[in-house]
Amino acid sequence: MAATPSAQYSLTMRVEIEHRPGMLGRVASAIGEVGGTIGAVDLVQVEREHTIRDITVETGDASDWPRLTDAVNAVSGARVLDTTDRTFLLHIGGKIEIRNKSPLRTRDDLSMAYTPGVARVCRAIAEDPDKAFQYTIKRNTVAVVSDGTAVLGLGDIGPRAAMPVMEGKAMLFKEFAGVDAFPVCLDTRDPDEIVAVVKAIAPGFGGVNLEDISAPRCFEIEDRLKADLDIPVFHDDQHGTAVVVLAALLGAMRLTGRRLDKLQIVIVGLGAAGVAVTKILREAGARHIIACDSRGAVTVDREDYLDGTMTAVKRALAPGLERRSGTVAEVIEGTDLLIGVSGARILAAEALRRMNPDPIVFALANPDPEVSPEEALRYTRILATGRSDYPNQINNVLCFPGMFRGALDVRATAITESMKTAAARAIAEIVTDDEQREDYIIPSVFNRDVAPAVAAAVAREARASGTAEAGAEVGFGSTEEFGAVR
Repeated sequence: MAATPSAQYSLTMRVEIEHRPGMLGRVASAIGEVGGTIGAVDLVQVEREHTIRDITVETGDASDWPRLTDAVNAVSGARVLDTTDRTFLLHIGGKIEIRNKSPLRTRDDLSMAYTPGVARVCRAIAEDPDKAFQYTIKRNTVAVVSDGTAVLGLGDIGPRAAMPVMEGKAMLFKEFAGVDAFPVCLDTRDPDEIVAVVKAIAPGFGGVNLEDISAPRCFEIEDRLKADLDIPVFHDDQHGTAVVVLAALLGAMRLTGRRLDKLQIVIVGLGAAGVAVTKILREAGARHIIACDSRGAVTVDREDYLDGTMTAVKRALAPGLERRSGTVAEVIEGTDLLIGVSGARILAAEALRRMNPDPIVFALANPDPEVSPEEALRYTRILATGRSDYPNQINNVLCFPGMFRGALDVRATAITESMKTAAARAIAEIVTDDEQREDYIIPSVFNRDVAPAVAAAVAREARASGTAEAGAEVGFGSTEEFGAVR
C-alpha cells in the first residue's frame, strides 16, 4: 500500500476471531503489515467459541482491500465475514433530508400549516410578493445548480453523477452557515435552457449557487442570470476560489512583508477559476500579472489575439496583463507568486528556483497539484494547495457558506466585487499576526469563526454599497443568531 491511508478509502471489516489469547493483536499486526491503519475496533457479538468485531481500517486505495482481507484470513483462527465501504455507506439514500420546523399533531396544527389557514398567507404574498421572504423558506434557501459538466477532478460526468457533490455542497451550507441548500442538477447543457430553468425556479430561492458548469458557458450563464434575477447569483468555481486565493495571499503578504501592487504574479490556467482569480487580484490592487493558458502567456501580442480567434473572456483580460511571451517555465523568471488553477504536474519543481527569493506557490489542482508539494517545499517559503492533507488548504468552503449567509441576512440583490473582497479580508483576519507562520496563512475549514466573520463582512459591505434591500432586517438564521448558537 504505497499511497497514504485516507478516510475516503476506509472500510469496516466484520471479523470472526477465535477465543484464544493474543488473537486480536495478531489480526491487528496482519493489517498493519500490509499498510492498513486501524481506527475503531467495536465488539459486535460474543459467542461461545468466537468473538465478532467490526474493525475500521484506512487504506491508500480501494485496490488495497483484497490484500487486506487476505492478510486477515491468513491468520489462523480469524475469518472476514463481511466488508463495508464506509464512503459508499455514508451516501446510501443521499446525504441530506427535509425536516419539518413545526409539529403536526392536532387539527389546529394542520389548519394553520395547511388548509384552510395557509390560504390567508398565500393571499398576503399575492398582494405583496415581497412577503415571500418573510413567510416562506425563500429567506434562507439557496439553489445549488449544476449540469455536471465540470465536476471536481472528474470532468463531464453528467447531472446524475454530479448529485453526490451537490448534496455535499448542501451539507456544507447547512453545517457552517445554517443555510438550507437544495441540489438542482439539470439534464441539459444548453445555456438558454439552463438560464430559463433557473429563472423559472427562482421565486422559491433566496440565492443561486452555480456549481461545476464548464467554461466558457459558465461565464455566459452567470452573467445572464445576474442581469435577470433580483437575488444573488454566485458561481463558486470562479468566485469562491478567487476569494479564498486572495485571503491566502493577504496572509502570505503579511508574513513576507510584500505589497500587492509590487507583487510579480504568474497565474497558470485561464478557465473559470483562473479568470476569476485574475479579476479579484486586479480589483484588490495587483498590477503585475502574467496569465498563462495551454499556449503560454496571454498577451495582446499573441497571434490568436491579433487574428481574433482568442476567446472573448481572454481577450477582455489580455490588455491588462504583462506583455511577456513563452511557457510557464519561461515566464516564471523573477516572479514572487505562482498560482496554479490548471492541471496535474504541469511544472517541474526545479523551475521554482527561477523565482525571486522567498517565493509563494499556490498549486491548487486537485487531487494532483501543478507541482509536487513534497518537491516544491524545497524551493518555496510558502506553499498552499487545494488538498486537505497538506497545510494551507485553499478550499471554497471558507467562502461560500458565509458569503450567502451574509447576503441572505440583508437580502442583497447581488454579490458584488467589493463584497468578495470584504469576504477575503475577513477570512485572512481570522489568522492573527501572532499565529501566522509559513504553514498557517489561512484558517482551517473547520474553524467555526470563519463563516460568521465572512457573513458579517459581506452584510456590512452590501449595506454600505446599497446592494442590500432597503429596510431589510437581519432575519432567521442571521449572522448574529448563528454566531451565538455555534
